[in-house]
Amino acid sequence: MMQNSSMNEQELLTDMLHSERAAVKQYAENCTESGCMQLRSLLIDCMSECSEDQFAIFEQMKQRNLYKTKPAQQQEIATAQQDMAQLRQQTW
Repeated sequence: MMQNSSMNEQELLTDMLHSERAAVKQYAENCTESGCMQLRSLLIDCMSECSEDQFAIFEQMKQRNLYKTKPAQQQEIATAQQDMAQLRQQTW
């Protein structure tokens, strides 16, 4: 006999968040493996939609205090921006 197990709100949202993250990663991986521009475009569109869904779930969790984040310090932001600018220069 199968028991009816129900997930609480945090478990449900966490599961949804992880599923959307996994889908974004899978779309990105498949996009980089595709040589067909139409397929790449479709995968990018799907990845973008999943990314938006993931962010919406994250925001809901944050509003409900189910996902704790710490604010980024201004110095951390500046360092990340510098690192990305250097990486961009090295790869172009």
